[in-house]
Amino acid sequence: MAGLLIVAAIVIAILMLATWVFSVIVNDASIVDIIWGLGFVLVTAAAYFSSPIDTPAPRPLLMLVLVAVWGLRLTGYLAWRNIGKGEDRRYQQMRKKHPDNFWIVSLYMVFGLQAVLMWVVAVPAVVTQATNSSLWWLDWVGVALWATGVCFETVGDIQLARFKARPESKGRVMDKGLWRYTRHPNYFGDFCVWWGIYLVAAAGGAWWSIFSPLVMSALLIRYSGAGLLEKTITRRRPGYEEYIRTTNAFFPGKPRTP
Repeated sequence: MAGLLIVAAIVIAILMLATWVFSVIVNDASIVDIIWGLGFVLVTAAAYFSSPIDTPAPRPLLMLVLVAVWGLRLTGYLAWRNIGKGEDRRYQQMRKKHPDNFWIVSLYMVFGLQAVLMWVVAVPAVVTQATNSSLWWLDWVGVALWATGVCFETVGDIQLARFKARPESKGRVMDKGLWRYTRHPNYFGDFCVWWGIYLVAAAGGAWWSIFSPLVMSALLIRYSGAGLLEKTITRRRPGYEEYIRTTNAFFPGKPRTP
């Protein structure tokens, strides 16, 4: 198990270092967002093929499939959405604070930090590759929760993309479909995905890796997901304050009367 975690660390280090070099060449740190989902796929795949188990077991393969479907969908969507659109405002602001040395600052503030977070969050997926017990009901509860999350992410992203594609939507707030029940169906979907992955890992004995979904939950709800977005969106999007008054922040629920 320790060997798989070392393999994961090496894969993440190589991936993030290569991505950082590319970001310096193209002068765009946003590439790290696209690589995020793909990184988990590569790490889990590396652990799967480095597993000490002689006979292929169902849970490691199941985990690889779950992570691959989630990660490849996320990477594909972000690539489609972001490539050619310029650097994300978050990295532009960081670049303004460090105009002379952002290239090196980004190595540890952006790519190094995300490398550490990726390794921490990926622990359940990685250590599961060392388990060979049979699947049981907790695995399928995890799969059901994972599937719920993927559906929320996929449907929410499609609905938002269609909304933004309509000229009459410019400057307006998306409050239809899943966005009527939660202001962040995509982040809620990610939340479900990683708790589902954890349940599959726990079914194989890795119950101690609960820090992984807890860290991901904190990122999604407070630090880099919904919480970070809503610090500035009310200044950029007229009508968002009204949306806040009528729609649940994170967990889906019945719309409120303004």
